[in-house]
Amino acid sequence: MNKPARSYPRPLKDLLHKTLGEVFAKQGFASTELVTRWTDIVGAEIAAHSQPEQIRWPRATDGGASEPGTLVLRVEGPTALEIQHLSGVILERVNRFFGWQAVGGLRLRQAPLRRDRRKPLPAPDLEAAERIAATLPEIRDENLRNALARLGAAIKQP
Repeated sequence: MNKPARSYPRPLKDLLHKTLGEVFAKQGFASTELVTRWTDIVGAEIAAHSQPEQIRWPRATDGGASEPGTLVLRVEGPTALEIQHLSGVILERVNRFFGWQAVGGLRLRQAPLRRDRRKPLPAPDLEAAERIAATLPEIRDENLRNALARLGAAIKQP
């Protein structure tokens, strides 16, 4: 009798990668990283006022080298002029991230940014974490004990 293979928990990103990859591919993105790591790529100041929407690739020519695409950015109205002046910096940082000249132009689309509506996490209660850590003397690994204490304190917060 065949036993079913044992299933192990997998990270959520592994399960969603294929689905999200298809959605991003429709927008011209080869991977999700340009969108998810936008702040790391262009810096916090530029990322606070812009978001990548898509990369438009030119039509392929017969056997020729592929031409760079055009990055379409969503920018807030008042900062569009500043972002336009920083276009050379943005293109250089994006191409450095890709490792090749993937993007040769920038197109700006003025629209409100899609803001992350999540509330910031509350500051950890260090006193509660210390009290909880004191109740865990059987855990010899200090890093594990402190991590569990911080987790317990975070769970206890309202």
